[in-house]
Amino acid sequence: MTAATYQYVDLPDASVVTTRALLTARENIADTVAARAMMCIHGGAGFGKTLAVNTCLRELEPSEDVRRVTFRARPTARAVRYELFTALDLAGEPPRHPSEFDRLLKTALAERPRTFLVDEAQWLNGEAFEYFRYLWDEPATRFAVVFVGGEGCHTVLRREPMLSSRIFIWQHFTRLTPSEVLDVIPLFHPIWAHADPDDIAFADQHAAHGNFRAWAQLTAHARTALARTGRPRVDQELLRWAFSRLA
Repeated sequence: MTAATYQYVDLPDASVVTTRALLTARENIADTVAARAMMCIHGGAGFGKTLAVNTCLRELEPSEDVRRVTFRARPTARAVRYELFTALDLAGEPPRHPSEFDRLLKTALAERPRTFLVDEAQWLNGEAFEYFRYLWDEPATRFAVVFVGGEGCHTVLRREPMLSSRIFIWQHFTRLTPSEVLDVIPLFHPIWAHADPDDIAFADQHAAHGNFRAWAQLTAHARTALARTGRPRVDQELLRWAFSRLA
């Protein structure tokens, strides 16, 4: 599978690679959706969480009705209501009164099975998480939730016992290990396909540090350097030039 945009970098010819974390996420998400449950995928920035989840959810479409919600600031329950109203493509104007709004959302969520991807979930506070639990606990509603966020997401969820106890699966994304880097990066982009493994290890040790977003940025700079110098392959001199752009 080729991704035109990879981890916030426009990177032609980059591919989505099946890391151990992605394979685990595929299984976990499938089980969560089948159970109409809630799960939490958490980890540091740039570790590939959102990309992995989007890849897995695309594999479930079109048989699964997937709705995506992203929060960029700490939302109130009121803000969550409006985001869900928009994500569900509900007709008319949003109700003014919370009780009426809740009835509308519960009715919509009972119509058919759905899955919500809640990205940047580290921005959710206890009130916002609690509202998802409130809707999910309604016997008539039929939806799964995949919370994806930084470590703060895990911390807040664990502080909410009523919600934490309802999380079906927890998955922690971590950095690629040095051995995973050597397995995965040659498949990630053609410029690494024939690179010396020592040069890949050198790049990881000095710049990328097992972080997929950092690898995407480094690859973009290394690709530029190859085009400008006409060199046939990546080497450590070229990599040092790329490192200078990342400092």
